[in-house]
Amino acid sequence: MTTSSTLDKPVKAPTFRDVSTGRKIKNNVATGLVALCFAIALVPLVWVLWMVVSEGITAVASLDWWQKSQKGILPDQTGGGVYHAIYGTIVQSALAAVIAVPLGIMAAIYLVEYGRGRLAKVTTFMVDILAGVPSIVAALFIFALWIATFGAPQSAFAVSLALVLLMLPVVVRSTEEMLKLVPDELREASYALGVPKWKTIVRIVVPTAAPGMISGILLALARVMGETAPVLVLVGYAKSINTNMFDGNMASLPLLIYQELANPEAAGRERVWGAALTLILLIALLYAAAAVVNKLLTRNR
Repeated sequence: MTTSSTLDKPVKAPTFRDVSTGRKIKNNVATGLVALCFAIALVPLVWVLWMVVSEGITAVASLDWWQKSQKGILPDQTGGGVYHAIYGTIVQSALAAVIAVPLGIMAAIYLVEYGRGRLAKVTTFMVDILAGVPSIVAALFIFALWIATFGAPQSAFAVSLALVLLMLPVVVRSTEEMLKLVPDELREASYALGVPKWKTIVRIVVPTAAPGMISGILLALARVMGETAPVLVLVGYAKSINTNMFDGNMASLPLLIYQELANPEAAGRERVWGAALTLILLIALLYAAAAVVNKLLTRNR
C-alpha cells in the first residue's frame, strides 16, 4: 500500500529560475551588435542599387532599349537598345544550363545514392576544385582546349562551355544537399514494397527534392549570367544580333558594359548604367522565379 500510494502521488513539475539580469543585458547587447552589423552590411548594397537605378533608369525606361540593338549607333550618339545583348546573355546562359544541369544532377545522385569508394572521392574532389576555379581560369582553359587545340573559332558556344565549368559545381552541391534532406524512411518504405533502387530515386527521391533542386539550378544560372571573363576571352562584341552560336561575335550585357566603359561620351555612360540595371533586373527576375517555383512545388507536394 505504501508503494502504491507513493507512485500515485502527483509529481510537481520543476520550476525554472528567472533569467538573471546579467544574461538579459548580454542578450540585448548581442542582439544590438548583430542588428548594427546587418545595417552596416546593408549600406553599401543600398548605395550600389540606388546608384545603378538612378543612373540607368533613363535608358531602361525607353521602349527602344528593349526592342533595338546598337546597330548604326555612333559612340557619341544616344539611342538604340540592348536587345542584342539581352539575347546573347540569355542564349549563352541557357545553353550552359542545358549542358550543366543534367550532368550536375546525375553527379549529385551518384554521390548521394551510389557514391562509395575511390570514384566517389575523386568526383567530390573534382567538384571542390571546380567550385574554387576563378572565371578567368575557366575561360583560359576553354580557350586553350577548344580554340587553340581543336581549332574552333571564338564563339558564343565557347562562352557557354566556360559557363558550364562555373555552373556545374553549384548545381552538384545544391542538388546533393537537397537529396540528403530526403528522409531515409521514404527510401526504406519503397524498398520494402519491392521497388528497385533506380525507380525509387526517379519516382520518390528526386520529386521530393525537386523544389530545392530547381531553386539551386536557377540561382546557379543567375550567377553565371553576370560573368565577364568568359565573354572577354572567348567571343568578340557585336553591335547587332547574331543568332549563330558557333561562329561570329555575339554581344552580352557584361560584354556591352566592358565595351562602353572605354567610351568617354555621355551616351556611353548612359549605356553602361542602363546595361548594368538591365542585368540586375534579369538576375532579380531569376531569383524571384526560383522563389515562386519553390513555393508552388512545395505546396503541391
